[in-house]
Amino acid sequence: MKLFSRVLGQGQPMIIMHGLFGMSDNWQSLAKQLSLFFEVHLLDLRNHGQSPHSKEFTQQLMASDLALYISDNKLDDVILVGHSLGGKVAMKFAVSHPLKLQKLVIVDISPRYYPVHHDTIIQALVSLDFNEIKSRQQANAQLSKLIHQEDMRQFLLKSIYWKQKGQLALRFNLSSIAENISRIGEPLDQQDTFSKPTLFLKGEYSDYIIDDDEEVIFHHFPDASIETIRDSGHWLHAQNPKQFLDVVCRFCL
Repeated sequence: MKLFSRVLGQGQPMIIMHGLFGMSDNWQSLAKQLSLFFEVHLLDLRNHGQSPHSKEFTQQLMASDLALYISDNKLDDVILVGHSLGGKVAMKFAVSHPLKLQKLVIVDISPRYYPVHHDTIIQALVSLDFNEIKSRQQANAQLSKLIHQEDMRQFLLKSIYWKQKGQLALRFNLSSIAENISRIGEPLDQQDTFSKPTLFLKGEYSDYIIDDDEEVIFHHFPDASIETIRDSGHWLHAQNPKQFLDVVCRFCL
């Protein structure tokens, strides 16, 4: 599958992949700053943003999409950055195509198995009836019945757009995501390893990377380091962008 991308800057290629329910737009502010040093490629994963939709939605397929993108754009010595689901895809790609990468940055996710924990979000999104809802304000009110965190609702609302005059829609393929959600948190296979420099970033208040994950991280990524971004949760790149940029640039440059 050919992915939609936004490319900023010049230099060594850096590919950034967003998390579940996200899109390349979420990273544009950071990408502008990173583009002072790198040629930044912001990707929309399949079933997200402006990339094509598909009934099939697995880590392996998304890693294959990434391989095609790198091949089509003739990229080498890539620095690969992935947040959450994007991090899962980045790890899957790294262990399969190590020669294509120079460094790997994984943002608030580990190689272990994650049980399904998006049920309430999916239920709330399914409840959106765009035959009745004609504004983001109305959509926010409907989502608030099940999703009480304002920041989460605002994140999801960014993917609502005008499909045509008078008709709102979601940019991500909700039906495919819901159908395949149990596969999103799959772990790496026991034998999978990537020996090049790898940076794992975790949010200070996030539980996506815990102390018990260190053993599995170093098993799969023996040249890994783990750093904590202060005053942040799962969206650490948005909640503390200054420290995030400082740490990523120090690792990559």
